[in-house]
Amino acid sequence: MPDTKKFIENLSGAGKCIGVLTSGGDAQGMNAAVRAVVRMGIYVGAKVYFIHEGYQGMVDGGDNIKEASWESVSSMLQVGGTVIGSARCKDFRTHEGRLRAALNLVQRGITNLCVIGGDGSLTGANLFREEWSGLLDELVQSGEISEEASQIYSALHIVGMVGSIDNDFCGTDMTIGTDSALHRIIEVVDAIMTTAQSHQRTFVLEVMGRHCGYLALVSALACGADWVLIPEMPPKDGWEEQMCYKLSESRMRGSRLNIIIVAEGATDRHGNPISSNAVKELVVRCLGFDTRVTVLGHVQRGGTPSAFDRILASRMGVEAVLALLEASPGTPACVVSLCGNQAVRVPLMECVQMTQEVQKAMDEKRFEEAVRLRGRSFENNLNTYKLLSHRKIDSELPHSSFNVAVLNVGAPAAGMNAAVRSAVRVGITEGHTMFAVSDGFEGFYKGQIKEIKWGDVGGWTGQGGSLLGTKRTLPAKHIDKIAEQMRIHNINALLVIGGFEAFESLLQLVDARSRYEEFCVPMCMLPATISNNVSGTDLSIGADTSLNAIVETCDRIKQSASGTKRRVFIIETMGGYCGYLATVGGLAAGADAAYIYEEPFDIRELQSNVEHLTEKMKTSIQRGLVLRNENCSENYTTDFIYQLYNEEGKGVFDCRKNVLGHMQQGGAPSPFDRNFGTKIAAKAMQWISKKLKEFYREGRVFANTEDSACLLGMRRRALVFQPVVQLKDETDFVHRIPKEQWWLRLRPLMKILAKYKTSYDVSDSGQLEHIVRLRAKDVSAI
Repeated sequence: MPDTKKFIENLSGAGKCIGVLTSGGDAQGMNAAVRAVVRMGIYVGAKVYFIHEGYQGMVDGGDNIKEASWESVSSMLQVGGTVIGSARCKDFRTHEGRLRAALNLVQRGITNLCVIGGDGSLTGANLFREEWSGLLDELVQSGEISEEASQIYSALHIVGMVGSIDNDFCGTDMTIGTDSALHRIIEVVDAIMTTAQSHQRTFVLEVMGRHCGYLALVSALACGADWVLIPEMPPKDGWEEQMCYKLSESRMRGSRLNIIIVAEGATDRHGNPISSNAVKELVVRCLGFDTRVTVLGHVQRGGTPSAFDRILASRMGVEAVLALLEASPGTPACVVSLCGNQAVRVPLMECVQMTQEVQKAMDEKRFEEAVRLRGRSFENNLNTYKLLSHRKIDSELPHSSFNVAVLNVGAPAAGMNAAVRSAVRVGITEGHTMFAVSDGFEGFYKGQIKEIKWGDVGGWTGQGGSLLGTKRTLPAKHIDKIAEQMRIHNINALLVIGGFEAFESLLQLVDARSRYEEFCVPMCMLPATISNNVSGTDLSIGADTSLNAIVETCDRIKQSASGTKRRVFIIETMGGYCGYLATVGGLAAGADAAYIYEEPFDIRELQSNVEHLTEKMKTSIQRGLVLRNENCSENYTTDFIYQLYNEEGKGVFDCRKNVLGHMQQGGAPSPFDRNFGTKIAAKAMQWISKKLKEFYREGRVFANTEDSACLLGMRRRALVFQPVVQLKDETDFVHRIPKEQWWLRLRPLMKILAKYKTSYDVSDSGQLEHIVRLRAKDVSAI
């Protein structure tokens, strides 16, 4: 079979001109996308132009369209909003305006456009593309361009990236800016919770989302809000009484606060708006609770982009340039987006039509259809929220007589508590009795096992670390005592939340099944480790929070280095032997190099990095950032690299070092980790319920098949249950890492954006997918 791999070296942008613009409402991460387009464009030999002030700048021309240089996008990565400006443009909506825009582009030879904006901006770009040849004919007739120019520039290629905090665009799981907006909302909710608790208050929070309830829904899921109102799924008639009953019931159970989240576009079933003030008045009138309203407004658009948005935007920006290089005159305008964890290209107009269909379904009061059209991610968020927030009365619950134990194993990771809360509540809803084990397997063999109820896990989503307590102890040493505790408490299933130790623990328990029948029960593991080093999953609970901690520190360090000039910082990150944090953190922070164990390096590479930084100091960017994974090399330690750089850089730059340490493990979980933990724990409990029924024979549970002990992980686009025994072959147990790791494909990207020549396999890119097929295929995704 011929080798079908495609490499970046074979794609040339020589002679091509790319224009990049941001349009419509701003979103955090737009600058990271602009930076990636500019640097990738220059890297492949193309000329790249900034088009300032969106379409207005394209229509006005002149200084609004300027050639970009490598240095001109330096220090943009950590800045919110859009540095090149954005404007709503009436002129571009007219034929005359588009004619002027076409002239301005042809005069500079720009026939490739990268548009970063919402559905309105992208629809405008597509119309422009469809009219292009007609506009050029008009310009030839009026004598403003030559016939020859119209031949040379006959085709306009357009690639879109969706920058919108609302996440209201169909065909993409996450739009640029959504994760950062969630960060702003959750920061506010966390702050409000402490004051609400002090005064026993109810808070009504209004978040953005005129036509899309994504921000409201996900922030409600991430903070465990009591009630949420979104445009896609208006509450049923009589919701007022239901909501007030829910609020008073939670107070009776001992809760000191209530949180209600309202999307600004929320309505009832009859299309009447539901405002945050109306909700407040309702609560005061019916319950007499002390109630306050907080309208978040433009705070949600502001601030620095999160690590997720920087990585998303950088990956999309590079993908957009590849799509433009590969476009032929017949290629339809496409949108580059993320599906699960994979970059995809989807036809722009299919996405726009689907987005418009959602609005149409809402207008026609076909609400279930609207939710389905929003996509799998939205639908799953809504189902998980419903599952967790509405406690059934005990008489309504099925009674299963099964006992399920949940425990944390290994080092703490932010998001573990959200996973435990979700598992406990879903388990109770499924009719099981839930048991919490303190301090991992150490607590297990000592008998630190007690029943955990619905109310016991209230307010857990926003707590960092592990409230159950966690230890690295493996079960093998105390296997007989653990079996005895399983027997004493009649445990019928296990949910283990943790990192590499949790994976090893499950393997040991499966191995012990032949000797102890007590372990012949369904077992599921959820990966939770900041190192992201467990086989069978692309992402682990806790890694996103850790990345944000790294990126925040790197931003501050870069700022300090910019002030002093000619300074290079060497930063050591955690991760054991796994280079995920160093690599992805490096990509998000704009590092010059990241040393990891998976990619061996020698003194020659260190020397070339020093030379590269020496060259960099001659430009206007007089600072450097180098990340080093803690175990990347036995001999090239952080001190060694620091001393080497110091010595070799004498007279050109000076060096500082920083070991980030355990700050990477602490802190409140990020919105992503709260949601990821919540959703996978809910899915795991449903799987456990199914397996308990499947393996229940003659009055007892007996499960000893491979598929009754699984790890639930995210693989590319879907959540998959994989037998732990089958994952053994994929694992390097000596270094505690998977043998194959997807994020290694991002390393060339980091190097390209730091101006290194490198080989980059782009075989994964380039498949234009249709949006309908994309949804049908990915039913089991997040």
